[in-house]
Amino acid sequence: MSTRAEQKLKTRQSIIDAALDLSKDKGFPALSLREVTRQAGIAPATFYRHFVDMEDLGLALVDQVSLILRQLMRQARQRVKIKGSVVNTSVETFMEFVENYPNLIRLLNTDIASGPKPFRESIIRETRRFAEELTDDLNSKEQRDRQPLAHVPELAEMMVLLVFNQGVAALEMDTEQRKQLIKKLNLELRMLLAGSHALYLKIHGKK
Repeated sequence: MSTRAEQKLKTRQSIIDAALDLSKDKGFPALSLREVTRQAGIAPATFYRHFVDMEDLGLALVDQVSLILRQLMRQARQRVKIKGSVVNTSVETFMEFVENYPNLIRLLNTDIASGPKPFRESIIRETRRFAEELTDDLNSKEQRDRQPLAHVPELAEMMVLLVFNQGVAALEMDTEQRKQLIKKLNLELRMLLAGSHALYLKIHGKK
């Protein structure tokens, strides 16, 4: 990669990082272009070499969040094959994401009810994608043999929303409080699984 191309990527990332840093206090939709460029140390005109407008920047932020989290979840799937627990491994992986990328989890959660429609739709679309991936895991042969479940898509959606919402709460917690939150989250997720399994048995007339 040429030096010029590397510098362009570096400047683009500096804009993204500046927006993430500023958005932790008042949310991305409330930011102005001048605030972001000032934080990034560039002229406003430079911004337009990388993004069409602030809405375009917002979509890029959501893409970055989703890319990192999808990479982590793929790693989690490999860990599930070793450890065998979808709940424990998924919670551990998500909490690693919260700890290492606090600004990204804030963006994914706190701005879902504000900002331009395309921005909100992008966040909603990504959370649905995670639910779809979890649906595939919960529909796997291994899971069916161990604990068959009813209404899996709805179950996956509830589990994803629960974990994402708790992720925001974890940002303000110390180490011991996070440990307690993880225990509580594991219990809540297992309760959802148990309820879905019980419903499966009822639907299929099993005891």
